[in-house]
Amino acid sequence: MSTMKTSLLTASIFLSLLVNFAMAADPETQDGAPVTESKATMVKSAVDPWEKFNRSMFSFNQGADKYFLKPLAKTYVRLTPGFFRRGVDNVLSNVMEIPSALNGLLQGNFRGAGHDTGRLLVNSTLGLAGILDVAQYMNLKPTDHEDFGQTLAVWGVSAGPYMVLPILGPSNLRDTGAVPVDWYTDPKTYIDHIPTKNTVRAASVLNTRANLMPLEKGITGDKYVFFREAYLQRRNFLINNGKVEDSFGEDEESEDSGF
Repeated sequence: MSTMKTSLLTASIFLSLLVNFAMAADPETQDGAPVTESKATMVKSAVDPWEKFNRSMFSFNQGADKYFLKPLAKTYVRLTPGFFRRGVDNVLSNVMEIPSALNGLLQGNFRGAGHDTGRLLVNSTLGLAGILDVAQYMNLKPTDHEDFGQTLAVWGVSAGPYMVLPILGPSNLRDTGAVPVDWYTDPKTYIDHIPTKNTVRAASVLNTRANLMPLEKGITGDKYVFFREAYLQRRNFLINNGKVEDSFGEDEESEDSGF
């Protein structure tokens, strides 16, 4: 039993790492311009008082990706056709409509919660358990999912210092505190059959990492600074539902002062 729990925990941790990597590598946060080292980017950030520790954790995570995750993702791409990976994307996204709708309700965003619920119902039925995204053709376009870290921000909880967690990746005090709630509201947590649960987690990890490989070419210069600023900007973007100005390289002041 302990071996099964260890395998489950390992797969889940790597999933969290890849989700955070996705935030940093998202095209919306990059704005088409790779970050390069300069006096402006290297100045000490007020939101990153633990930079020395964070950089060591960042290096550790990069090594785990280089020697473990990326080789597995390349193998996954070679062995699976594109339509299969798209289907996996759709199913995983459909499942996460559940916690997204719940967080929408907690934030008082009833319209968003209704939108997520509608997508879940349509794709779970007409979309063959979410394999096909039928909802997008019914004016229910895919949106960014809500998480408990965003909910805490709406409730007025400040972000706190930027952190890089071992394996888990970019975060801050607020989002780190939200991890247990995100875990327990993730439907994948409640799959009773352990081999099935581990398979679903592994498929999610590999599929997400495979999708990120084409984006890596746009990351240059000080990768630590790039990931930090991309994460902060992405979180600000999500918390404000896209209503933010481009402040790449600036502190997360607008996020904490906006709620």
